Amino acid sequence: MLWLTLLLCGAAQAHQASEAYLNYRVDGADVEQRLDIALRDLDRDLALDADGDGNLSWGEVRQRWPDIEALASAGVSFTADGAACTLQDRPTPQLDQHSDGMHAVLVSHWHCPAAVHELDIDYRLFATTDTAHRGLARLAGAAGEPLVLTPGAGPQRLNLESRGFGGFFVEGMAHIASGLDHVLFLVTLLLVAVWRREGKGWAPRANGRAALAETLKLVTAFTLAHSITLALAASGAIDPPAAVIESLIALTVLLAAVDNLKPFVPGPRWSMVGLFGLVHGVGFAGPLKDLGLRGSELVLPLLGFNLGVELGQLAVVALLLPVALALRSATIYRRWIVPGGSSAVAALALLWCVERSFGLSLLP
Repeated sequence: MLWLTLLLCGAAQAHQASEAYLNYRVDGADVEQRLDIALRDLDRDLALDADGDGNLSWGEVRQRWPDIEALASAGVSFTADGAACTLQDRPTPQLDQHSDGMHAVLVSHWHCPAAVHELDIDYRLFATTDTAHRGLARLAGAAGEPLVLTPGAGPQRLNLESRGFGGFFVEGMAHIASGLDHVLFLVTLLLVAVWRREGKGWAPRANGRAALAETLKLVTAFTLAHSITLALAASGAIDPPAAVIESLIALTVLLAAVDNLKPFVPGPRWSMVGLFGLVHGVGFAGPLKDLGLRGSELVLPLLGFNLGVELGQLAVVALLLPVALALRSATIYRRWIVPGGSSAVAALALLWCVERSFGLSLLP
């Protein structure tokens, strides 16, 4: 049952739906709207691939930009506190890479009659051509899940009062709880934190104090490392491709699980965890990057989100470590729990590596 559950979770994460991304930034009576639409969706409706070779070039996209603008204008509109806003400029053609492929990016600026408190979004994009399509709307500086927009469902509201430190703290906790790969990485480390290396294998630590000290080293190394890259990625200082990071995260889980089965990583284990934590930190940054925060706007959300992630990690440690401590010398732990659990995690991580590296979905 555990094996089937892990495989199904992996398959679910690998699925990519048809989605467009809406990000709003409000400054008094001024609103910036950024709309990211997948090129594959635009090609379906507008036949952008002029030469029919199956590959979209920048020239093909740029040539049809007026048509893309017209489709976006017809598909997305908003009012501020019930009043229409005035368009100040036209979007400059640009593209951006998301985890589900390349997107056309349309950034426009609007001026409203008064300071904005609520935005009502009327979303009709691809309403007649893709019933499964959804829009994901976010407000810069607001925590929580994006507002899911169903084409043709009528106006839906974004409330500016949803921004705050507490919301990002909860968002950080939710992110670590829902990130199966991050949780399994921690679980894999904790399984053998109650053991020490002995030759080419493992032996139980003599007492709980030694196990707690090892756990503290691992958690501290992971926290410091991912905090650094989380801040860098959330601020835009580094921006590696999401697909590469997701593949590398899966690889770190795989290597940690294999090291449980047959220790091969040289040096203290906390050094490996610190190195791998740098990769996980970039993965953590996704929710903050999606908000499009800039400069000082990022400080409190970043602090709240990171503290939420840390509390989520500590919850995993608090749940698992006492059990591992109690069972560390038991035959069932040595022969079944650690080998069986690590093997299941390694198999799932290998599946993730293949799926994420080649854009496949190996299970329905």
